[in-house]
Amino acid sequence: MYRDFPSVYSHRETRGETLGRAGPQGRPGRNGFRNGTVTAVGILLAFSLGFITHWAANPIPWQTYHLVAVLPILAGIALQMRALSLLLNTKCLRRRIYERANRIFMAGLIFTACGVGMAILLDFFDIATRSALPGAG
Repeated sequence: MYRDFPSVYSHRETRGETLGRAGPQGRPGRNGFRNGTVTAVGILLAFSLGFITHWAANPIPWQTYHLVAVLPILAGIALQMRALSLLLNTKCLRRRIYERANRIFMAGLIFTACGVGMAILLDFFDIATRSALPGAG
C-alpha cells in the first residue's frame, strides 16, 4: 500500500519533514492525528454549512446589511473546504502541508465565527427594534 505513494514516503522522513515516526522499511508509523483532524474539520464544516442553511431559511427578511455577516461566513466555509481537501490528500502527511492545512482551517473557522457573531447581533438588533416600535405586535 505504501509503495503506491513514493513521493510521500521518501528519505525526508528521517529529517522530520513528514509526520509520524518511520517504521520498518522507512514506512511511517500510525497516522491517528490525521484521522482526528479530518473528522474535526469535517464536523465543523458541516456545522458551518448547517448554520448558513438555517439562517437562509430564517423568517426575518434579508436586508443589504446582512451581507456584513454572510460574506465572512461564506469566506470561512470556503477556507474550511480548502483545508479539508488538503487534509484528504495523501500529501498532507508532509509536515509543511499538514500545518498549512491547519492554518487555512483556523482562518476559516475565525471568519465563520465572526460572521456567525455578526448574524446573531444583527438578528438581535432587528428583533429589538421591531418590538420597541409602538404598535408592533
